[in-house]
Amino acid sequence: MAPTSRPLRKLGFLTIGLFDEADPRQGHESTLRLIELGERLGFDSAWLRHRHLQYGISSPVAVLAAATQRTRRIELGTAVTPLGWENPLRLAEDLATVDILSGGRLNPGISVGPPLHYDRVKDALYPDTADAEDFGYGRVERLLDFVRGVPATGFKGVEGIEVFSDRVQPHAPGLGRRMWYGGGSTRSARWAGEHGMNLLTSSVVKAEGAEGEPVDFAAIQLSHIRAFRAAHPDGEAARVSQGLVVIPTDSASPKQRAKYEEYAAGRLARTASPQGPARLLFAPDLVGTSEELAERLFAHAAFREVDEVAFALPFSFAHEDYEQILTDMATRLAPALGRLPAA
Repeated sequence: MAPTSRPLRKLGFLTIGLFDEADPRQGHESTLRLIELGERLGFDSAWLRHRHLQYGISSPVAVLAAATQRTRRIELGTAVTPLGWENPLRLAEDLATVDILSGGRLNPGISVGPPLHYDRVKDALYPDTADAEDFGYGRVERLLDFVRGVPATGFKGVEGIEVFSDRVQPHAPGLGRRMWYGGGSTRSARWAGEHGMNLLTSSVVKAEGAEGEPVDFAAIQLSHIRAFRAAHPDGEAARVSQGLVVIPTDSASPKQRAKYEEYAAGRLARTASPQGPARLLFAPDLVGTSEELAERLFAHAAFREVDEVAFALPFSFAHEDYEQILTDMATRLAPALGRLPAA
């Protein structure tokens, strides 16, 4: 087995937090229990996806606020919050508040671009300014400034008995260096590096070559990581986390293994070639024993360039499936990747 060039330093997982419309509390509670389990198993981080007008967590920041009170060590992140749905000033206040509650464990991941299906939601989201909203990198720069303590107004002082600050309060020292950008293109990776962010890579990248050219997911992702680090002030030490779908089966029942293999097989066709006008290229889901998974990951060119992972949990499995997957990740897969479980 070929060793990875960067020993695995941080083990994380990512979940969408699905719930039943008829009983949303149960789904949210399940997510919180998985985060608690992750901490007990020695995971370094737990990340929540962001879903709007769907049956997945719509407010990860609120859920992570609850998680801060049920955990003590594990880092808590969003992967990612689509910034087109957010007011950067208000989001900065929420992020700083949760970071303070967590004792400095929050890792917000964000992305830019118009909200998904913008034509359907713009009248509800921005009824008066839909055509004037900026969904580019400027929106991220505003958020970064507010989080990092750049003044939001020209006034600070006392009015009557009230005291006003010119910057977001509470101010969370260190949060500015824990801001992540979810990038899937060379341009976004380079931009994140130039602005001192960390980079979240996932199981989706843009195939940026000419149509008809051979495509290799790992090679494309590797080029993004290298472009990011080349642009980042920290160079090779700049943080990158990889988020492939990885499903260990070591302790799975035969029924679970069959379900996992069927899930991955059903999503395999989309990995054969770039999809849609944006030419999105998907990585295959990885299913197998920890030994098999380690072999495949060590052969993955982009994995060999990272020392942090946030393996994505499949969308539609049961709570007991996630418990088995997380347990195998921490106790079987992580050691196979060269990382010993935390005490």
